[in-house]
Amino acid sequence: MNEKKKRRQRMKYIFRKRIYGTNYRPRLSVFRSNREISVQVINDMKGETLATVTTMGKKIQGTKSEKARIVGKQIGKHILDLGIKEVVFDRNGYLYHGRIKALAEAAREIGLKF
Repeated sequence: MNEKKKRRQRMKYIFRKRIYGTNYRPRLSVFRSNREISVQVINDMKGETLATVTTMGKKIQGTKSEKARIVGKQIGKHILDLGIKEVVFDRNGYLYHGRIKALAEAAREIGLKF
């Protein structure tokens, strides 16, 4: 495993010790690959996924950052429809920069708080 992946895994475990999704504030978990981006909203108390949005298998046009913005808006709308207004943001060890930042800002624009 190269150094970037090792660092991300280490940071992921460090953050996951402190980040925990509840009924009132579920965890918004982000996964990023080279081409796609995927987001899940997870209630860790019950161990269930409340919502998920991904770019895999969809014909979304634009750059990777634009796709992340679209996914952020979709997950924000979906979560607000469920009646949840606050989440805990789990960036999974990725730096808060680029696609992760674009996704987070788009979800905040919709009205999600974290």
